Amino acid sequence: MTELLIMLIKTTVVFGVVLTHVAYTTYAERKIIGRAQARMGPMEVGPHGLLQPIADFIKIFFKEDVIPLNAERFIFQIAPIIVLVFTMINLTVIPFDRNFILADLNIGLLFILASASISVYGIILAGWASNSKYSFLGGLRSASQVLSYEIALGLSLAGVVLAAGSLNLRDIVVAQHNTALGIYAIPQIIGFIVFVIAAFAETNRAPFDLPEAETELVAGYLTEYSAFRYALFFLAEYVAMYIMASLCALCFLGGWTIPKFITDILPFLERVPGIIWFAIKVYAFIFLYIWVRATLPRYRFDQLLNIGWKVLIPAGIVNLLVIAFLKKFI
Repeated sequence: MTELLIMLIKTTVVFGVVLTHVAYTTYAERKIIGRAQARMGPMEVGPHGLLQPIADFIKIFFKEDVIPLNAERFIFQIAPIIVLVFTMINLTVIPFDRNFILADLNIGLLFILASASISVYGIILAGWASNSKYSFLGGLRSASQVLSYEIALGLSLAGVVLAAGSLNLRDIVVAQHNTALGIYAIPQIIGFIVFVIAAFAETNRAPFDLPEAETELVAGYLTEYSAFRYALFFLAEYVAMYIMASLCALCFLGGWTIPKFITDILPFLERVPGIIWFAIKVYAFIFLYIWVRATLPRYRFDQLLNIGWKVLIPAGIVNLLVIAFLKKFI
């Protein structure tokens, strides 16, 4: 009973902290993009607009939930829940520190890849059930995009699994920390670059936000959604960003650890809690998401698929072969 209570408290804390981060990531994104475009961003609600996320939540919560007359009603309603549930569930297997993890699975990395793939079905169903050409095209684009970039993402992480000898995220961090450099991003630079690019496409973020593509498809699969159901998709997208940022920190940047050669020079850094280092790495990746959105234009869909199949997948295979060779003979 006590263990169950502790687990419920941990789950509540993790979900609450992540959802708070999501709310204020939208604020940070609007502020950073505003600065990039020589304007101030949100300034009206609260000091420097700090209460803007709360105002947005209240507004969207009280909006009317409109369902198109010819939509497939049940699937239309359940699609955003599928996307959110199979995105949020990934938080349970992410180790935020050596001893802070909700479910320490031996196949944690595989679990994340599998559930991320399932969440795409929600987007496809949303596009089909809306009975709108814009939504349907957005759903088809999402299916094509994930089919290509999920392979590249898996290949980039396969090199990490091969080097660490485990699918357990905590074991990957420990194995990484025991290497000379303390991170896999440098020795596996090809895999790291492939992962970063594929992560942008996997989360439908600019410059790969083709399933939404406001200039072509109005809002893609989101076109017919409103009120709280729209907010669920929005929430799932930002949680997915944090999942990918966490994967990057855990698999390529040493997770909650810092390289030994740094702590040998500055031993006082060992007293800093591991979750602080983990958070810094995650925030850096989230900032990269926002920075890229502020600076790069959207790719055409044919360019998106060409990059995935002709560049990233071959690069991921090369990275995997190099790691396998080094693992075998060095």
